[in-house]
Amino acid sequence: MDLEKSREEQAGEGCLVVALRMPVRSVALVLVVPVRMVWDALVVAGRFLNGRVFRPMGRALAWVGRAVFVWPFVALWRWVLVPLGVALRWLGLVLVVVPAGWLYRWVLTPVGHALAWCGRGVFAVTSLLVAGIATALYWTARVLVVWPAAAVWRWVLAPVGRVLAVVAREVGAAFGHAWRVAGYVSLAVGRALAAFFRWTVVEPARWVYRTVLTPVGHAVRDAVLRPVANAARGVGRITRDTLRSVRVTARQVRQDVRRALLGGPGTAGKRDDQAVKGAVVSPGGRDDRIPLAKR
Repeated sequence: MDLEKSREEQAGEGCLVVALRMPVRSVALVLVVPVRMVWDALVVAGRFLNGRVFRPMGRALAWVGRAVFVWPFVALWRWVLVPLGVALRWLGLVLVVVPAGWLYRWVLTPVGHALAWCGRGVFAVTSLLVAGIATALYWTARVLVVWPAAAVWRWVLAPVGRVLAVVAREVGAAFGHAWRVAGYVSLAVGRALAAFFRWTVVEPARWVYRTVLTPVGHAVRDAVLRPVANAARGVGRITRDTLRSVRVTARQVRQDVRRALLGGPGTAGKRDDQAVKGAVVSPGGRDDRIPLAKR
């Protein structure tokens, strides 16, 4: 579409336009590409700052400005100046308005009518003089200024202006075309940088993670961590069983000692008989009566 439009425009334009277009567009493209890239970066940064910094700061400053400047002046106007103005207005009606009305009616009005009549006469004479002088100045300015200026405009400035308009239009079109091309170039550079970053950083990191770190992690898990965890669970199980057995044995020993020392309820006589029967006579004829429970 752009090529067809440019060809149609070239077909209806003169040699000067065609001769100026390509050099101007080439220079504009070289100048505008870095500016467009910087502009895109500034636009992104400006949108971020506007959304995250400037707009909340502006709301806060607006609220502070209203609280510091607007609300005190509104309160001063509403509660001080307005009542004071009302009071002064009524005071000016008991002291100023009535004497001023009398002075206006009986003094100023007759004097004003007289001055107005005199002024109308002076104005008429002055109007005639001014009209004559203005007519003479008009024709003098027309002959000395307007006609030469019109000739200069028609035969000098208008052709030069047309040429400059053509040049300015072509320069503007060249810069617009260069701006659009620079946008495409900036987009291509951005995509190229993104692809370069992807193939130099992201894809190697993904490959290392998938082909190196994942198998190594699985191997470490299967060869080291899982056996260690199983051994730790086995040790913990054995420790718990041992502690449980020790607790059961200690409880049984305490019960046996308590039963051997104190006996159960109603076993005192049986314990004495067992102690007599369990006495041992020493070889030397000495009775070593040692209860069986203590032995």
